Amino acid sequence: MKSIILTLALAMVISLAGAQESNNEVRTIFSSSNNHSHGGYGAVMVNYSEINNRDALLIGARGAWVIDHNFGLGLGGYGFMTDPQKDGNLNFEEYQIAGGYGGILVEPIIGAKSPVHLSFPILIGAGGVTYNQHWQEYDEDNDYKENYEDSDAFFVLEPGVELEFNMIKFMRMGLSVSYRYTSNINMSYKDETKGNIGSQDMLRGFNFGLVMKFGKF
Repeated sequence: MKSIILTLALAMVISLAGAQESNNEVRTIFSSSNNHSHGGYGAVMVNYSEINNRDALLIGARGAWVIDHNFGLGLGGYGFMTDPQKDGNLNFEEYQIAGGYGGILVEPIIGAKSPVHLSFPILIGAGGVTYNQHWQEYDEDNDYKENYEDSDAFFVLEPGVELEFNMIKFMRMGLSVSYRYTSNINMSYKDETKGNIGSQDMLRGFNFGLVMKFGKF
């Protein structure tokens, strides 16, 4: 964690230094200049997290309108799935936690014209989670049969920081760290005597990943 903080701090210094160049100064969205630049991008994200003490993979996408190089506004979201584990309460069948979430994205960007810079995406939205069997079954008519114990909906707030590299004019690649805060998750086994599935804060935690952006910045 210390190495991550030091790396981000160094990147911020580089970005701020680049922004001081008078001929390449990054304007703010509240600048009095009428010569504003507008662009946009689409992005894909691959993240690792830990959910209820299980390894989890998150695949996401987002799109944003970029205002004057230094502020993004758009939509984003993730789908996630944990590694399956045998559940002693369910005849030791393999079950996993899966779901998704998405919402509005706001993204301040510092030093966007520098080759290495920072952005601070914040995702605000909602999602759903389920506890389902890893290998789904088919009934006698060969129809797909959902086999899950419980599900729940939740609110999510996910602030993050991304260390971005301007690879080519229309592509950026970044390393990301974010914290996923959710409302309480309440899931329980169908057999109520077996209690709850996981803790109420099971979805809260850090994401670590890679983001690739394509567009006009």
